[in-house]
Amino acid sequence: MRTIGNKIKNLRLQKGLTQEELGERTDLSKGYISQIEREISSPSIETLFSLLEVLGISARDFFDEEALNQKVVYTRDDVTSYADEERGYHVTWLIPESNEKEMEPVLLTLAANSSFKAYEPSGSETFVYVLQGNVTLALGRQIFRAKQGETFYYKASEIHQLRNESATEAKLLVTATDSYL
Repeated sequence: MRTIGNKIKNLRLQKGLTQEELGERTDLSKGYISQIEREISSPSIETLFSLLEVLGISARDFFDEEALNQKVVYTRDDVTSYADEERGYHVTWLIPESNEKEMEPVLLTLAANSSFKAYEPSGSETFVYVLQGNVTLALGRQIFRAKQGETFYYKASEIHQLRNESATEAKLLVTATDSYL
């Protein structure tokens, strides 16, 4: 069982806050935040609720061990799939609710001579690893090609689309930030 101080520290780090920043947002000193995290001091109920509000978690979830435990292993039962037979692609979301996370990993299968959806420019960074076949990336006016074992990594700052212009199926592992898949 994790301690209150340890839980506060983990939540603070998840939010990307320093002790000083958390202290400023709660009118507490950096030193006091440090003492709470190291279990040297215990916060009052009022102080704890103030910390939890800034950290974006309810008291109920804070004390619920299940809610704070992160899921690490995902199985086949967790995936969601969608196939567009007309366009010739099949996409499998490998992580449930991945569009709510910082990265969205999907397995994309492109039939021979098919393409995935074209996307408008975004702030996303995209990683594509070619597991099988040959793939073309149209990024703005530029065309890039990769084959099995090769990788695309790009900022999605222009209209972009993944295509399979070959006569055989292609399989890709695609991970995008700022979910848009």
